[in-house]
Amino acid sequence: MNGGPNQPRSPLARFQSSQVDVDEQKRYGWNRHGILVISEDDNRLTWPERELVKQLGDRLYGHRRKGVCHA
Repeated sequence: MNGGPNQPRSPLARFQSSQVDVDEQKRYGWNRHGILVISEDDNRLTWPERELVKQLGDRLYGHRRKGVCHA
């Protein structure tokens, strides 16, 4: 492959943003829709907060398997 990825072939591609601000999307989701997206590894959280996130995730979606990549 020479260069980067191929550009989309759709004529609408020119309207697609090339860079997405993930934190801004998360902020919008929370403020507009009450949807909260949190990584259990977010270093802005204290240990008890990370544990709470893990417990909520386990309760709502089941226990995570060990060794699963969440990149």
